[in-house]
Amino acid sequence: MSTGFDGKRLNRVAELCDRYVSDSKFPCAQVQISHRGEIVLRHTVGKADIETGRALHENAIFRIYSMTKPLTSIALMQLYEQGRFLLEDTVDKFLPEFSDPQVLIGGSYLNPVLRPAQTPLTMRDMLMHTSGLTYAFHFSNNLDKMYRNSNLGSIAMRLKSDEQPDLEATVTQLAEMPLLFDPGTSWNYSMSTDVCGRLVEVISGIPLDDYITGNITSPLEMIDTAFHVSDENIERFTSNYAFTKENPLTRIDNWESSHYLTKPIFLSGGGGLVSTINDYQRFVSMLLNAGELEGKRIIGRKTLEFMTSNHLPNQTTLNDFGQSTFSETAMEGMGFGLGFSVLQDPIANAALGSQGQFAWGGAASTRFWVDPKEELTCVFMTQFMPSSFYPIRRELKAVVYQALR
Repeated sequence: MSTGFDGKRLNRVAELCDRYVSDSKFPCAQVQISHRGEIVLRHTVGKADIETGRALHENAIFRIYSMTKPLTSIALMQLYEQGRFLLEDTVDKFLPEFSDPQVLIGGSYLNPVLRPAQTPLTMRDMLMHTSGLTYAFHFSNNLDKMYRNSNLGSIAMRLKSDEQPDLEATVTQLAEMPLLFDPGTSWNYSMSTDVCGRLVEVISGIPLDDYITGNITSPLEMIDTAFHVSDENIERFTSNYAFTKENPLTRIDNWESSHYLTKPIFLSGGGGLVSTINDYQRFVSMLLNAGELEGKRIIGRKTLEFMTSNHLPNQTTLNDFGQSTFSETAMEGMGFGLGFSVLQDPIANAALGSQGQFAWGGAASTRFWVDPKEELTCVFMTQFMPSSFYPIRRELKAVVYQALR
């Protein structure tokens, strides 16, 4: 046990996970905490599939949804490090379909009123979610409804992957949609990172899955992180659950018949990967270690410092700058960098943590964070939707940080 933690108090992390499973809130939970390079707690509880009673494998494979975004952002910034683009470059330099962005200012979703964007749509906007794109599941405006009508930016995109266009066609379709606001003038959680994935393909000349494998997951020995579950790993895969009126744990994706068992047509850089807690630990350990792990440098130290700084104008927060009705983080006191949320003010955030902590989560209630000040990482896995239903992420921070000596 690291001398930085009180072992008895740290057991509260396991107790929290156990309660969520015993109370039938989550089907399973797995958590791992590292401190100063040492694993100080790992806990596994629950079922990989409730209906068949399959216990959760110690190295279970989970849908990580938006925890894909940091990998895609790192991938794109690797190309930045090669001098292949500048953050102020307009997106249409690489994706001409974005050459004439229009902003939605009124009308209906069937007959929208548009005007030309008054600010350029840049590469940094795509990395920051200040592009004006959206997600179908926000349910807050006519643009969201236009996305839903076009089957853009919903979880169903993966559940119906055999019916989906590929990444290139999807991004082309996105470019035909109007923007929610002038780029750079607000923050809205969106399909921007899917566009970043397409930018990786265009700039590198390599398909997104091959690029991520060759430049991130293979060097880091993240052997189970991919856009689908291979045949030899099916027994470690989990089912996914959601809250419904009929059943608080309704299975929505069966591990035995999931679309994740085949390679998708649409490679979603915003939410398409599966992974394990062992694999994702290697990724966050690299992040904590300034971009390098076991002698393999994935991203430059200064680049990573830059990515995990707050890029919102005038050091504002998501709550002040954003329009989003949902994101994978509490927005009070929280800034945003290039692919990561960045904690600016723990007091305003009303949760334990350190200024400069960076993080993100996924739609099935998964979460990670990296705290450089405390030399601490946490990776949490489960399979329950929606991620906003229970406050597990904020509870988890409380029980982790209270155990520090």
